[in-house]
Amino acid sequence: MIRFEYKRPTSIEACLELLDLYGKKAKLIAGGTDLMVEMRDDDKKRLGVEIVIDTTHIAELKFIDVEDDMINLGPGITHEEIWENPFLNEYAPFLCEACHSVGSPQIRHAGTVGGSIGTASPASDPLPPLVALGAFIVLASVNGTREVLLEDLLLKPYVTDIAENELIVSIRIPIMNPEAGYSFVKLGRRKALAISRMNVATYVELDEEGKAVEVRIVPGSCMPTAVRIKSAEEMLLGQKPSYALHKAIGEKVAEEMVSVTGRRWSTPYKEPVIASLVKRSLNEATGVSENE
Repeated sequence: MIRFEYKRPTSIEACLELLDLYGKKAKLIAGGTDLMVEMRDDDKKRLGVEIVIDTTHIAELKFIDVEDDMINLGPGITHEEIWENPFLNEYAPFLCEACHSVGSPQIRHAGTVGGSIGTASPASDPLPPLVALGAFIVLASVNGTREVLLEDLLLKPYVTDIAENELIVSIRIPIMNPEAGYSFVKLGRRKALAISRMNVATYVELDEEGKAVEVRIVPGSCMPTAVRIKSAEEMLLGQKPSYALHKAIGEKVAEEMVSVTGRRWSTPYKEPVIASLVKRSLNEATGVSENE
């Protein structure tokens, strides 16, 4: 196991001072469900980490509130707390579903939404719905704060645009249109305790004529980061949802996956499966059956 010094600040200010002092030698822990496993296993990503800063005792990072049309979510909120929150279940329901699908009860009670963002795993369950919801991340350092669209913050697997001296202090999520359709679909090796093999979050708003006016499709575990597939979204915009159209959109997402990741040994499996998951998710989001 990689040896390290442990710090446990109880305020944002104290945490920022530690980050500024130790720089790249320090790593934040916000639940430990990823970092501590990697430290124990001497993961090469963690070589050079000498200081672990535990954020779980910072009360300022644990909140859920609403300001105008935005949900403000503290990064210290656990997956289970998101799943159990009545307000979030009403206004960000597929985020709640995604958090409920994370790992095991132990992982859901320890792991945090801020930790998921900071880790930036391609197999993350919360990230696709957060990207689909248009979430913004508020970052703080001793130099001030900045706000970044989550999709822009995720650079590549396990790499973000979060600077060494920055801390996630808030996640700002636009409240969903109550008339919008949504779906989160996950494929794992088993029904529980599973890391996503692939997942997808979809969000669709229809006008009075039943035509799509807002479409967001975010696959996970098959692209380097959780990202909207704009070319697939455009296929549904201005159209009425249908099984045949959703099938074609799923195939487009699979095509985009291959164009980004290239053909690998797993492609013959992943290509039809992600196409099927996207089709299924869009069907659920829009209430379309196989006969339509």
